[in-house]
Amino acid sequence: MAAGGDDQAREAARKFFAGPCEFVKGVAALDGLPPADYPEIAFAGRSNVGKSSLLNALTGRKALARTSNTPGRTQEINYFLLSNALFLVDLPGYGYAQVSKTQRAAWTELVFAYLQGRAGLRRVMLLIDSRHGIKESDREVMEMLDVAAVSYQIVLTKCDKLKPAGRAEMMASVEEALQGHVAAHPRVMFTSAVENEGIADVRLEMWALATGADVRLED
Repeated sequence: MAAGGDDQAREAARKFFAGPCEFVKGVAALDGLPPADYPEIAFAGRSNVGKSSLLNALTGRKALARTSNTPGRTQEINYFLLSNALFLVDLPGYGYAQVSKTQRAAWTELVFAYLQGRAGLRRVMLLIDSRHGIKESDREVMEMLDVAAVSYQIVLTKCDKLKPAGRAEMMASVEEALQGHVAAHPRVMFTSAVENEGIADVRLEMWALATGADVRLED
């Protein structure tokens, strides 16, 4: 089923994300992970990248994932069950300067162990602030994902802050940065939780991953 203009696929994805979505648990250690009863899609990104806002926009909720003006607040792996069919996994934000080296090391150990150990993990949506592009801490996470052999996809957030020329420059920069990263999905997606831009595309991509539908977005 080719995606771009496939209204049926998009409507199915919309309904999937409009279904029940409940917080399952917050996990601070691997022994607290829930049974792998459902496929999983994880969200990773620097602190204050807009991860909570994107999760709320995708599910059509105002407070599924709480937003905060304090970077680095989320320190657990948070599990949400969507439509009784897919785990949305909110990974702790990284890259906050005021977090100690010990805390950063603990984050790396927890997340890397999670990435290596979850057979049902379909993809990591790696969120990048479109105003700033890929930072060194993002590159470190990309390398971690490459080593763990986990598929990941760049999702650019806050694109409403960019003018068309800025978007083109950012897209070119990100696509260049992805070269040589074996686990990176080639499609980069622009989103704005404020303007709801790109949300339907991300839903479609994730719905296909969750259900196994043969859906491909048009470039």
